Amino acid sequence: MDIWLLIKAFILGLVEGLTEFLPVSSTGHLIVVGDLIGFHNDGRVFEIAIQLGAILAVVFEYRQRFTSVLTGLTHDRKSQNFVLNLFVAFLPAAIIGLLFISKIKEYLFNPITVATMLVLGGLVILYAERRQHQVRIHDVDDISWKDALKVGCAQVISMIPGTSRSGATIIGGLFFGFDRKVAAEFSFFLAVPTMFAATFYDIFKHRDLLSVADLPMFAVGFVTAFLAALVAVRTFVRFVSNHSYEVFAWYRIAFGGVILATWYFGWVSW
Repeated sequence: MDIWLLIKAFILGLVEGLTEFLPVSSTGHLIVVGDLIGFHNDGRVFEIAIQLGAILAVVFEYRQRFTSVLTGLTHDRKSQNFVLNLFVAFLPAAIIGLLFISKIKEYLFNPITVATMLVLGGLVILYAERRQHQVRIHDVDDISWKDALKVGCAQVISMIPGTSRSGATIIGGLFFGFDRKVAAEFSFFLAVPTMFAATFYDIFKHRDLLSVADLPMFAVGFVTAFLAALVAVRTFVRFVSNHSYEVFAWYRIAFGGVILATWYFGWVSW
């Protein structure tokens, strides 16, 4: 196995883990970084696979909550409502994804689209933070199925690379009356069925591209994404409990602006 290929896998695993659950677009970062380090060809399959490492970090971090839900599913109303809300929020992206994801990947998976959506998303976050908040939901268990459906519809927008799945669901949650911590945690929980479904669907669809020779590369990316996501999730929840999301908005605008500037002036051939 090429050592440089393993280094690339480590870099992309780190990028995936650190950005998957932040409102900055992990897919956008993977497209840009992958383009810069020359990680192409079967890269999409690899990127899809390492998402599983990031998902499992959330499952591990909230293992007590998931265990409690599974054990109480037959008799506990809160557990039943929790699963119902995740299912309702998952449906819009699942339906739209099955219908249009191939076209989205064909036409929108490029650095310029990513940069544009990074900037636009940053402006939306700034607006969301500076508007007057009317918080009515202070706990994940207080979310109704209607609230969950609204967040699920917001998640659909994240199929455009550069938007950010977590950004769309978190900021959507803020618009719909969630407090910061609840918006972040529901986004994490919703990521589990959404990303599990997307990951296994894409791996099955592109199974002919998988090779035993690629296992070391996948393993490095997977483990790196898991560990980086674990750190990111723990740090992010603590941060948003006491701070606004504006820092992520300015990061998005700056990052997207740099990409657009390098493209406009011809410094980088994206």
